Amino acid sequence: MLSNLATWVQDVIESLGYLGVALLVIAENLFPPIPSEIVLPFAGFVARRGDGSVVVMVLAATVGSVVGALILYAIAAAIGPERIHSFVVRFGKWFGVKESDMVRAEEWFDRRSNAAVLIGRCVPLIRSLVSIPAGFRRMNFARFALLTAIGSAVWNIALIGAGAALVTSGTGSAITSGSFSGSSLPHLWWR
Repeated sequence: MLSNLATWVQDVIESLGYLGVALLVIAENLFPPIPSEIVLPFAGFVARRGDGSVVVMVLAATVGSVVGALILYAIAAAIGPERIHSFVVRFGKWFGVKESDMVRAEEWFDRRSNAAVLIGRCVPLIRSLVSIPAGFRRMNFARFALLTAIGSAVWNIALIGAGAALVTSGTGSAITSGSFSGSSLPHLWWR
């Protein structure tokens, strides 16, 4: 399944370029089973291969991250915490989200909302979930958007940069085969 997803991601990015990256990252924010760990390195790979700019790929991914996060924020603010909890209990398994994930995100958010948003944008799965407590607690919208943009940019730079570095290091086949993961990063750093 991961190989099919990687092929689909590759097709979208190669067909739509920067817009494809932004749309995939919006989708990744709304549907966590689409992992940024596949989307972003491939965006870096495509850019470094000469079919785009690494900087513009980072910008497109960051715009996608912010738009996706703002959609979740708005949904959470409109629905409220009780309805979201009920929804997650009923349907969360279809989206890869458990009630325990929600509770954990809420508790972390309660302790430090600013740090939760900023750092949460760099943690897989929490990246999407952190928008939900921010929305139903109606965190200051401008502050939420700014912290989301900064945290997402850090994450996007790291993964897009890793994909670009794989082209330079000659191990780009890990991306095109769909086998890239966070475990590929130490290979780059200690090489």
